[in-house]
Amino acid sequence: MRRAHTVEAVRAAEAELMARLPEGALMERAAAGLAVAGARMLGRVYGARVVLLVGGGDNGGDALYAGARLARRGAAVRAVAAGSRIHPGGLAALRAAGGRTLAPGEEAAAEIAAADLIVDGLVGIGGRGGLREPHAGLAALANAAPGPVLAVDLPSGIDADTGEVPGAAITADATVCFGTGKPGLFVDPGAERAGAVHLVDIGLGPELPAPRLECLQSADVAALLPHPARESDKYRRGVLGIAAGSDAYPGAAVLAVGGALRTGVGMVRYAGPSGVCSRVLDRWPEAVVSASDPGLRVAAWAVGPGRGTGEQSREELEEVLETGLPVLVDADAITLLAEDPRALQERSAPTLLTPHAGELARLLPGTDRAAVEERRLEHVERAAEEYGCTVLLKGSTTVVAQPGRPAAANLTGTPLLAAAGSGDVLSGMAGALLASGLRPREAALAAAHLHGLAARLARGGAPVSAGDLVEAVPRAVAEVSALAGGSAPPAGRAGRYRR
Repeated sequence: MRRAHTVEAVRAAEAELMARLPEGALMERAAAGLAVAGARMLGRVYGARVVLLVGGGDNGGDALYAGARLARRGAAVRAVAAGSRIHPGGLAALRAAGGRTLAPGEEAAAEIAAADLIVDGLVGIGGRGGLREPHAGLAALANAAPGPVLAVDLPSGIDADTGEVPGAAITADATVCFGTGKPGLFVDPGAERAGAVHLVDIGLGPELPAPRLECLQSADVAALLPHPARESDKYRRGVLGIAAGSDAYPGAAVLAVGGALRTGVGMVRYAGPSGVCSRVLDRWPEAVVSASDPGLRVAAWAVGPGRGTGEQSREELEEVLETGLPVLVDADAITLLAEDPRALQERSAPTLLTPHAGELARLLPGTDRAAVEERRLEHVERAAEEYGCTVLLKGSTTVVAQPGRPAAANLTGTPLLAAAGSGDVLSGMAGALLASGLRPREAALAAAHLHGLAARLARGGAPVSAGDLVEAVPRAVAEVSALAGGSAPPAGRAGRYRR
């Protein structure tokens, strides 16, 4: 499990720890980890050209001390000071190690363009709003330079608590974060600029409260997945009812049923128009099909993908929500709820909504899609609170919120999922996990993790269709399930955040 904390929580934990440590010890720990990460990115330190972009805060101090360490190993280190204030101890250490300082200008621009590594220490985690000059100009130079960029704790210009990028910002190839993750590193649009995120333990753990954000890894998902026992039968493994697809969109039904079956549910009972039933049976003869009937004996329902928003669909949704069973609501069913949320507001049984940004905006009057995409964490949590249920916000970062629990971001997401029908597959997968007995939050997180992993596995990184995704789900389940029982994660994953 990876965890991320707010700026306020990190500052309080740092203050508690620093009160017990010699002056400067915490910064030295951070600088040591930063220097190690920089050396790894360089490959060869001796003779390398390193440019530090240094602001007046502690991130600038971390960069200066790390630069001093690299300079002592033979790197040519130049610090570009964005302003008159600069950490005095870090500056002295850099100069003592042979490093030089520069003011923004032509010489600094040339050094940045020629650097083998650029270290972003312009603005710390407390920064708010877009970067201003000279920081914005230095960020533009770094973003345009061919050398890799390593960010100190957070790329400058990203809101640490939300991931919002309100203006100019650094785009890093890697970020070293200290003590704990920051939510903005794992939620887009900030996550897109963070690159590979590495955690350096500086001893904050015992001082930190509950996280603001959680990120499950494969071992965490493995512990959630149901595994058939010797006495299991199809009913004990879960029966999922699916009300998806229509004569206009029969593929939604085929994909949702496939996602559920490939995730391991004991049985799928599909309810829909006769023509769609035939399409489902043609592809999935193991499914049990019938005309629309919310009274089917099932353990959970998945409703909405490709179903339409007519009166019959509205009545069907209301009947499903009245069953008292766990229900996943997606796509057209979310549009219907946005028009009349009373059936959901009166419901106390487990409920999972799986909107994309546009659908979530419909659930939150006065909000548009752009606002949701800019501040995903804020809006998904607001929807969860207003509707009293679990909400999975799909998109470039999948975020899950449930009242009373930390929000969670999925780390396996990939642009490969931006294909028609992939959301229908996810609905079937999450519905299957609901039917097997997982709670909505756990079902949502496990399904999102497997969904992203399946996309990566399906074609070895080549473009995939939703049909490819369905066929790759068992491979994703098998890879994750192999970690059950405390097995070590695959090489290269320990100690690293992966999106």
